[in-house]
Amino acid sequence: MWLGIDLGTQGVRAVAVDAAGTVAGSGRAPLHHDRRDGPRHEQDADEWWTATCAAVGEAVSGLRGRAVAAVAVDSTSGTLVVQDRRGLPVGPAWMYDDTRAAARVPAVQDAGAAVWTALGYRMQAAWALPKLVELCATGAVAAGHTVVHQADHVVARLAGRPVATDTSHALKTGYDLLADRWPTGVLDRLGVDPDVLPDVVAPGTRIASVSAGAAAECAVPAGTPVVAGMTDGCAAQVATGALAPGRWCSALGTTLVLKGATPDLVRDPVGGVYCHRHPDGGWLPGGASNVGAGVLARDLPGVDPGALVAPAGVPAGATYPLVGRGERFPFTDPAFAGFDVGGPACPTAAETFARVAHGVAFVEKLAFETLAALGADVRGPVVATGGTSRNDWWTQLRADVLGRPVSVPEQAGSAFGAAVLAAAPPGALARTAASMVRLRATFDPRPGRADLADGYARLRAELFSL
Repeated sequence: MWLGIDLGTQGVRAVAVDAAGTVAGSGRAPLHHDRRDGPRHEQDADEWWTATCAAVGEAVSGLRGRAVAAVAVDSTSGTLVVQDRRGLPVGPAWMYDDTRAAARVPAVQDAGAAVWTALGYRMQAAWALPKLVELCATGAVAAGHTVVHQADHVVARLAGRPVATDTSHALKTGYDLLADRWPTGVLDRLGVDPDVLPDVVAPGTRIASVSAGAAAECAVPAGTPVVAGMTDGCAAQVATGALAPGRWCSALGTTLVLKGATPDLVRDPVGGVYCHRHPDGGWLPGGASNVGAGVLARDLPGVDPGALVAPAGVPAGATYPLVGRGERFPFTDPAFAGFDVGGPACPTAAETFARVAHGVAFVEKLAFETLAALGADVRGPVVATGGTSRNDWWTQLRADVLGRPVSVPEQAGSAFGAAVLAAAPPGALARTAASMVRLRATFDPRPGRADLADGYARLRAELFSL
């Protein structure tokens, strides 16, 4: 059995998975101490640990003596906490969407412009490096203390000592993925002592063993290997098995997130796409759009998108369904407001669903075309996850629009992906995922849908007329 632990915003989930990809045990525990105030978003890192112990205890309680061979932990990307020499937290954690350090972004961008340009991205207010600069500049990092990512902290509690981080979590903290080192010159210019940061290894590298003290609290035997994890987004990609060049996963929930695998680094000059290192070699590019089912939650409150059925035909006009202002990908425009033109004045719930579903599918197609224009191979199949993947009609529509098969996995989620990572020998993550990820259904594109081509052309024409 392999144990995957997902540290989410609202709680911790743990799953125990066997070599065939069967989930033999799972557990969840909520996080209650979540504080938001304007740009501030904090959590109590001690609660991460107690919630992890609760979720893991539930997950392993029914294993009937089957041993856990290894553990991996994923967590939210860009979340930081200061910890002491023993690996215990010093103050609250700064969460992935905390933007208190936004004023530091211009200096951070300028100081490392050559590195960020080579890697193909720009620093952002919620990323970890501006937060790190703010913490160091304001005296929050005392002598002997270190600044670590969310998963690093929980693994340190499992190990009973500080541990190395992984290249996936380290990306937003400024790790140079091309040189495979912390950019000490950049950190010096920003007033950050590199010694406050952990060592960095590839995801899946064995970095610790469960200590006797942790075993008494979290129900995993002492000595169980712990391997370096990944961010929650990367772990969710692992759970789809979309890890070979040309294969992509498309997570459609409140928003739309595309992730794939390429042999070469994909550089986006406007920063909508950025790449993680693939543990097997190569890269894991991804981009996130603000379109998604969030519009349905706003316009059809209380309605389950998985149960909606749309009328036949492609809706008239064009819809770019955004809840608020701003788009990140397939183009970047913080002021973009979306649109819904040419539709009925008072649409029914079914008509609203149809317009949103078609609009999202057309934006998804545009996103893949943007990735192809950046040099990514997007010719392979797509695995769909997220709440909307329960709606077979919508998934079939996406396959028809994309003109390629779209599959839905039996199991999804970051905790499952972390378990696959724990099971994978070094350099064999894609092969291991292929053996553990099972598909529930595959939707092949139906030919002859000229009406969809017309609808897509209308969206493009409206978009590029703005």
